[in-house]
Amino acid sequence: MADGAQAARSLDIKAILAALPHRYPMLLVDRVVNLVADESIHAVKAVSFNEDFFQGHFPGRPIMPGVLQIEALAQAAGILAVESLGLSGSGKLVYFMAIEDAKFRTPVEPGVLLDLHVSFVQKRSRVCKFAGKAMLGDKIATEVNFTAMIADS
Repeated sequence: MADGAQAARSLDIKAILAALPHRYPMLLVDRVVNLVADESIHAVKAVSFNEDFFQGHFPGRPIMPGVLQIEALAQAAGILAVESLGLSGSGKLVYFMAIEDAKFRTPVEPGVLLDLHVSFVQKRSRVCKFAGKAMLGDKIATEVNFTAMIADS
């Protein structure tokens, strides 16, 4: 590619499982639509009424908890980090260090595809900063900045 541009690629569930230690019920990324190493990721979470948290959040008005929306963004960031640093399948873990400027704009209800857009703000070998947006079509559901550390399990 010209000018050193990275090729975008998608990841299936097998590659997601290799990149993340999370498993059901905590795996919140179903598919990676587009990953550009060292830059950004677009992943998807299919939000189903069958998710356990909808039983209590809230009966009669099911809404995906904001903390789980941030967790989904963090998992997408984890995939971006380990894929960009060549650590997929290495056993390295990506740990939250800070969450800043979280804003919840639109409720996330069952039956939607939650588009997870995360980009690097700063990337070092062990600590990375990210900006994330969870989208429902063209509407922002959640936006957040966060920092994570890459470490041995």
